[in-house]
Amino acid sequence: MEKNSLKPWTVGVLFSETGVTSIIEKTQLKGTLLAIDEINEAGGVEGREISPVIMDPGSEVSQYRIFAEKMLSDPELNVIFGCYMSSSRKEVLPVIERQNAFLFYPTLYEGFEYSPNVIYGGAAPNQNSLPLAIYLLENFGSRFYFIGSDYIYPRESNRVMRNILRQGGGEVAAEHYLSLDAKCGDFDRILRDIKNVSPDVIFSTLVGSGTVNFYTAYHESGGDGFKLPIASLTTNEAEVAVIGQEASAGHITAAPYFHNIKTEENKRFLEKYARKFGSIDEVTSCCEAAYSQVHLFANALRMTGSTDADQLRKVLRGAEFEAPQGRIKVDPDNNHTYLQSRIARVDQDGEYCLEREAIRPIKPDPYLAVPALNDWANAPIRTN
Repeated sequence: MEKNSLKPWTVGVLFSETGVTSIIEKTQLKGTLLAIDEINEAGGVEGREISPVIMDPGSEVSQYRIFAEKMLSDPELNVIFGCYMSSSRKEVLPVIERQNAFLFYPTLYEGFEYSPNVIYGGAAPNQNSLPLAIYLLENFGSRFYFIGSDYIYPRESNRVMRNILRQGGGEVAAEHYLSLDAKCGDFDRILRDIKNVSPDVIFSTLVGSGTVNFYTAYHESGGDGFKLPIASLTTNEAEVAVIGQEASAGHITAAPYFHNIKTEENKRFLEKYARKFGSIDEVTSCCEAAYSQVHLFANALRMTGSTDADQLRKVLRGAEFEAPQGRIKVDPDNNHTYLQSRIARVDQDGEYCLEREAIRPIKPDPYLAVPALNDWANAPIRTN
């Protein structure tokens, strides 16, 4: 039987192509589709192509649940790749668990969650918040100004960061949250307060268009990333490309991946991405995680010959993949992923330059209820 005559493996793809978080979710969609193309061009899995059912929730939280339910009403579809915001993941999770389906979630998040029906592919707090806090305390000072979008992830991420700072002798000088669709003018009051408070560093958990608008407003108000940097876990290349070189320069991000890292796997990944989409400017850590998770799934599918969640779970726990960021591994203890840990700063040309990186993947610790500074501080690191 010819390959094309075999019934495909049907999977759901649930990322927003429109709305306030689409700037990142479109990169996750592209990473997912690139991996699917690679797998299909290599003959698929057992001669069957992977066929994506793509839906756009428009960055509306309730739509993720509605579309997940619609996807899973197809008896041939039991696996979904999707979600960016924690609020959307939590909206989808009961649907996934009720159907005993599988969600591949390729986004950093606040931790404190486990589901046997989810593979968490983004950084947990000990893989990004902890190393970033140590780096900032060592290099900039102890007074932090928190600003974030008003939903689950920023508030919980800031709770973790606040606990880390207390252990390191730091303090939160101020803390503010704005709506997801905050415009440049909405930050005027915050920018005046930053000047009055005079912190050592700004820690941003803004997401989507709010990030672009804040960095732009900060620059237009006279803010200088080389004098008072904005540090973030969520800002990345896609947003820097929109913000522009001048307004991005000097600011800092912690992530497992930056698209200019030097690995052979990353070189191949970027070449294929550029051929398919025309540019690598928007390639982000979330995009790379989405790409890698599809390959983890395909490898598991080759071993099981089934999209049944119980069978996939058995082979995914402990599964490894040579990802663009370096080798990753699904931790059998918690379904999260061993990831690289890197800190980079945007230079005058708008490129992320590595400042510090761990020399081996960091084991995920999603239940970092009391972060311990020494857990990461004692890990072998490379300073650039």
